[in-house]
Amino acid sequence: MTDLSDFEKTLQHISEQGGEGIAAEWMRDIECEYGRAPLIFKRMAERPEVLISHLLYKGTVTRTSSMEPKYVELISMAVGAALKCQHCTSYHMQAAAKKGASREEILETILISGLISNSSVLANAYRIFDEKMSKCIPCETDGVQNQE
Repeated sequence: MTDLSDFEKTLQHISEQGGEGIAAEWMRDIECEYGRAPLIFKRMAERPEVLISHLLYKGTVTRTSSMEPKYVELISMAVGAALKCQHCTSYHMQAAAKKGASREEILETILISGLISNSSVLANAYRIFDEKMSKCIPCETDGVQNQE
């Protein structure tokens, strides 16, 4: 789906085949391409309208992206890793490799996702500390010293 007419053809195909048929077809395509379907897709497939709307959105975003598919998968893998989703990380790692990502690119992406994830943890915790500890009367008198 690279333009509106392709999208409209997809919608027409969905209309002609019906939700259950399209959901089953798309699940087969995913399993064929990646060797397995993610658990979330399997659960969504129990309600075809949910799976179809999700995959339409996902497909449209990725197919119309100006980025190469390999980089889309590397970013997806990084987000999965940062969110500590083992299955997302594994699925997108496999997809990135199938789309041409090298071992070094995958390892570099993991390293960067860890760096950003760590920074996010620190930034969040320090903001909470500054907010909560600046208002903590017992801390001001007995505990944590303000370093200003």
